[in-house]
Amino acid sequence: MGVVLGTFSMHTKQVNYRRDRRSNKVDDELEMTMVCHRPEGLEQLEAQTNFSKQELQILYRGFKSECPSGVVDEDTFKHIYAQFFPHGDASNYAHYLFNAFDTRSNGAIKFEEFVMGLSTLLRGTLRQKLEWTFNLYDINRDGYINREEMTEIVRAIYDMMGKYTYPAISGDVPKEHVDAFFLKMDKNKDGVVTMEEFIVACQEDETMMRSMQLFENVM
Repeated sequence: MGVVLGTFSMHTKQVNYRRDRRSNKVDDELEMTMVCHRPEGLEQLEAQTNFSKQELQILYRGFKSECPSGVVDEDTFKHIYAQFFPHGDASNYAHYLFNAFDTRSNGAIKFEEFVMGLSTLLRGTLRQKLEWTFNLYDINRDGYINREEMTEIVRAIYDMMGKYTYPAISGDVPKEHVDAFFLKMDKNKDGVVTMEEFIVACQEDETMMRSMQLFENVM
């Protein structure tokens, strides 16, 4: 998730460096108009997230730089995400990630949805982060992770990493990862992983805990 945030931030800086005085003045005026037009929204988001108003303004500028319409469609999201994985195909994983942010399931991510998701991943409690991750893996949103869903996620990750995947991808590797996942997560051996099973197993896994802590240093 840090790479998504980083894309918006870096693009904003690049745009700023290219501005001349005239365009900078115009942009500043437009920005003031935007900020003045949305103060209640920012204040509401400040209350709903773990970001300050200043941080939300910075995020919004980056969001608008990439998405002038104020919403991100799936193609735009995939294009942004793919920039960080030039040696692989990130489209499938970006599709699942997009759906996790698209809480209204309408094919577009508003700034509010984007920043709420970031707030959870970067500054939420451990349980909130794990719940968000579970929902990412629960592709059909039925409250369970089944083997087919986990296989799709694992294959999407391998496709995204491309030639840098280690060990090198083979026909059996995704199945081995899925088998290991269910061996650890599916406590009652019923063939699906519930959110509680997922959370408990993750809390017992040091590697998973370290990966959750990495999010805390992004901002």
